[in-house]
Amino acid sequence: MTHLTGQERATYVRNMFTRIARRYDLMNHLMTGGQDIRWRRMVIQLARLRHNDRLLDVGTGTGDLAREASVQFPRTKIIAADFTLEMMRVGQKNGALNFSSADALRLPFSDLLFDAVVSGFFMRNVIDLQKSLQEQYRVLKNGGRIVILDTTRPTKNFLSPLIWLHMHLVIPVLGALLTGAKEAYHYLPKTTEGFVTAEELAARMAAAGFRRINYQRLMFGTIAIHWGEK
Repeated sequence: MTHLTGQERATYVRNMFTRIARRYDLMNHLMTGGQDIRWRRMVIQLARLRHNDRLLDVGTGTGDLAREASVQFPRTKIIAADFTLEMMRVGQKNGALNFSSADALRLPFSDLLFDAVVSGFFMRNVIDLQKSLQEQYRVLKNGGRIVILDTTRPTKNFLSPLIWLHMHLVIPVLGALLTGAKEAYHYLPKTTEGFVTAEELAARMAAAGFRRINYQRLMFGTIAIHWGEK
C-alpha cells in the first residue's frame, strides 16, 4: 500500500480507485460531513476564472471540481483529466464533461495552455509530487493560478485522539460497508499521515516556480487548500 513506490504504486492506486469509483462521491460527502462540496466551491473561487478561460482539473476523478467550475463559469473551457478510466465513466453519468485520459507526470497538453489548474484530493496519490507540480507549472500561462485541495498531515492538538479514531476506525468501517473495499479506506488515513505538511507543500510549490503562495487549513487541520501563481 503506502510502502509501494514508482509504477507499482501507480498501478495499485489506479486499481483501488477503479474498485471504489461507484461510491467515491458518496464516501467523500460522508467522511467530510458534506463539507467537501463547500471546499470545491472555494477552490473554483480561488482559481479566479474569467469567462472563456481555459481550466485543467487534474486528477479529476468523477469530475466534481470541473462540474463546479462549469456551474460558476459556464463559458470556461474545461478539461477534466485522470488516469483511472472507471472514475471518469462514473463521472460521465452525472453530466457530460470534456474528460481526458492523462498521466499527471506527463500531461498531454502544450506549454502555456491553461489559465488555471486545480485538483481535489489528488496530489497525495502521485508517485512524484515535484514532477506533478512542475507539469502543472508548464501547462499554465504566465499569470495563471494553481489551486490544490487535499488532506494534510494534522498537527498535534487536544482533538488528535478524536481525529485518529475518525480516520482509522470510522472511515474504514464506512468504506467497507458502502464499497466492500475496506483496504482502500485504510489507504486514506495512511496517505494523509504520510503526506507532506501544509508548510512543506507550499515549499514544494515554490521550488516548482510558483509565487504568491498561500494556504488555508480546514476541518481541524486535516484538510488544506493551497494556491499560487505562475
